[in-house]
Amino acid sequence: MESFLSRYRNLVVLLAVIVAQLLLLAYQVKSNQDERLVRVFAVTAVTPLAKVIETVRSGIAGFFGDYFILLDVRDENRRMKTELGRLKMENQFLKTELSTADRARALAAFQSRSPSRTLAARIIGNGTGANSKVVFVDRGASSGVQKGMAVITPDGIVGKVIAAYPRASQVLLITDPAFAAGVISQKNRVHGTLKGQGRGTCLIQYVQNEEKVDPGEWFYTSGDDLIFPKGLPVGQATVVRTGKTFKEIYLVPSGLQNGLEEVLIVIEGVHQAIPETPASAPAIHLLTPPLPDPSAQTTPGSPGSAGLSTDADRLVDRYRKIGEAEHHAYGEGFSVPNFNVNPDQVIKKPATPAPTPGPSAAAPPAASPIRPSAPADRSVTPAKP
Repeated sequence: MESFLSRYRNLVVLLAVIVAQLLLLAYQVKSNQDERLVRVFAVTAVTPLAKVIETVRSGIAGFFGDYFILLDVRDENRRMKTELGRLKMENQFLKTELSTADRARALAAFQSRSPSRTLAARIIGNGTGANSKVVFVDRGASSGVQKGMAVITPDGIVGKVIAAYPRASQVLLITDPAFAAGVISQKNRVHGTLKGQGRGTCLIQYVQNEEKVDPGEWFYTSGDDLIFPKGLPVGQATVVRTGKTFKEIYLVPSGLQNGLEEVLIVIEGVHQAIPETPASAPAIHLLTPPLPDPSAQTTPGSPGSAGLSTDADRLVDRYRKIGEAEHHAYGEGFSVPNFNVNPDQVIKKPATPAPTPGPSAAAPPAASPIRPSAPADRSVTPAKP
C-alpha cells in the first residue's frame, strides 16, 4: 500500500483535490428544488443501506412481536377452551334440568288425570345381574310401597315391585325373562301373556294361531294378573307370525322408549276401559269444487251443469236427452229407445194425443150406490096358549 502511494502520490493528490473541489462545488451548487447537491448525493448513497437496515430491523421486530402475540393468543385460546367447556357443562346441566322439569310436569299431569292413586319415584340404581333387568327406586315401605305393586310411566307399564325396603324398592322391568303380565289387543281383543326376553323386545305368548292379530296393533294390560290395572298401554306389535302351536308376537314396550329416570308406583289401581281403535285412514283435506264455466253450454239440471262431470254423468245426460226426444219414460211400457242415435241430432217425435171417446161409444153404466138393507126383525113372538 505504501509503495502504491509513493509511486502514484501525485495522481492520488490530484484525485483528492478533484474530489474536494467537487464536494465544494456540490456544497455551493443547489438543485432545482433548492437542495444542495452534496446533500442529494449523500441521501442517494445512504438510501439503499437504510432500506436494508430497516428491512432487517422490521423483520426482527415483527418476529419477536408475532412470537409474543402468539404467546398471548395461546393463553387466550387456553382460557377460551376452559370457558367453552364450562359453558357446555352448564348448557348440558340446564338441558337436563329442563327435561327433568318436563318429565315431572308430565308425571304430575298424568297423576291428575289417572283414576289410580300413584306415587312418583326416581331411579337411583341398576341391578348387577348379567341378564337381569332390575332397578332401584327411592321410594320404599315408609312411603307405602309394597311388594307386587305396579310401576308405570305415562307412556306405558315399566315393571313391578319385587322387594320393598324402608327407603328404597327393587323393581323388576318388563324386559326381564322372569317378568309376566296379562295383555289384550286393542283392535281384536285377543288375550295373551307378556314375557320378557332379556333385551329390548318382549314376547306375547299363548295366542292361538287361529286368532287375528295385526302388525302394528297396540296391546294394553288386561288386569288378569291382578297387578296392573286394566287399560294401561303396553306397546305396539312389530312382528306377528304363525308358530308351531301359538302365534309369535314380538312387542316393543312403550314405557321404556324414552329412558327411565322418573316412574310412578301404583298404590291403588283402578281399571280403565280399553280405548277404541283409531281410524285406519287419516282425514284427507279436499278443496272445494271449481265454479262452473259460464261459457260452457250445459243444460240446466244436467249432471255436468255444476261441479265435476264424469263419464257416468255424461252417459246419463245422453240417455236423458234421447228419452226426451222420443217421449220415452224410463220404467214404463215395453218399448226401448234407440240409444245409438246422437241426442243432439235426433228429431223429436210429436207427442201422441190421448184417444177421446166418440159419440157412438156407449158410456159405461153408472154404478148404482148400494144402500144397506134394514135389519130384519129377529124378535120371536111368543105363542098364545
